[in-house]
Amino acid sequence: MKSDRPKVLHEICGRPMLGYVLSACRLAGVDRLIVVVGHGKEEVIRQFETEPDIIWVEQTEQKGTGDAVLRCRDTLQDFAGGVLVVAGDMPLVRRSTLAGLAESRQNTGDAVTLATMVLDDPSGYGRIVRDAEGRLEAIVEDRDCTPQQREIREVNPSYYCYDVKRLFEALEQVRPAVKKNEYYLTDVVRILREAGYGVSARVTVAPEDAMGINSRLNLATVSRVMQDRIQLGLMNEGVTIVDPDNTWIESNVSVGRETIVYPFTMIGTGAIIGEGCRIGPFARVGAGEVVEDGSVVGPTACSGVAAL
Repeated sequence: MKSDRPKVLHEICGRPMLGYVLSACRLAGVDRLIVVVGHGKEEVIRQFETEPDIIWVEQTEQKGTGDAVLRCRDTLQDFAGGVLVVAGDMPLVRRSTLAGLAESRQNTGDAVTLATMVLDDPSGYGRIVRDAEGRLEAIVEDRDCTPQQREIREVNPSYYCYDVKRLFEALEQVRPAVKKNEYYLTDVVRILREAGYGVSARVTVAPEDAMGINSRLNLATVSRVMQDRIQLGLMNEGVTIVDPDNTWIESNVSVGRETIVYPFTMIGTGAIIGEGCRIGPFARVGAGEVVEDGSVVGPTACSGVAAL
């Protein structure tokens, strides 16, 4: 990212990307949120200090995804059941995906259930390796794939649901990868299968839902996808957006029915716009501002706008 800011604090439509992941977990029914932090932890914790349902766990050395999850063992020592594991830089994850994983694992009693997706170009993703009967066998990281495994198009977007007891038993057996000296969470699948526990994977994720962010280009691409979701949600509630490509609406915005948003308009995060309004063209409604029912907001004059 070439940034001093922790990656998960970079904003998608006016909101830190980690915020979207936490919201998806809450909507999926998660009642205990554990966030593993390392580099820039003070800044991350400060950003979410008003959200009391988060438990913060520190990974002092960056030794891979397996080690990051293992840091949560003490926090979960009194818990029995399913644990969802999701990366903090995947803001497009949907509530339905996480809820479906949790329900599937509970119904089957498997030690782990994970979501998969199929890509035309699987480069960079761990490959889903299945046996002759189509059952999940292992996840092989891209850098460790054989030439034959590189041809596999079913990949791992890193959405998991584990039985908590089996998860930490298996993590104790993970050994560092030779090339990077990191502990891979993906090794847990192979370990559980070899121990005779149930492991399963379902193709449930659309490619757009699993876009990670590792560059400014990724950030812009994901922001565009999120913008489309925000605008579609408003249009489905009775809002007219005349020119979606030339309109920008940030997260957590409320717009009433029969309001028309004209081109070259920007609406900031948390704004509340009433019913029957006309916004734009060339208008800006700031973050947290309130626009009363029936108001007209133009490029130079605003009627009925108040700051929260």
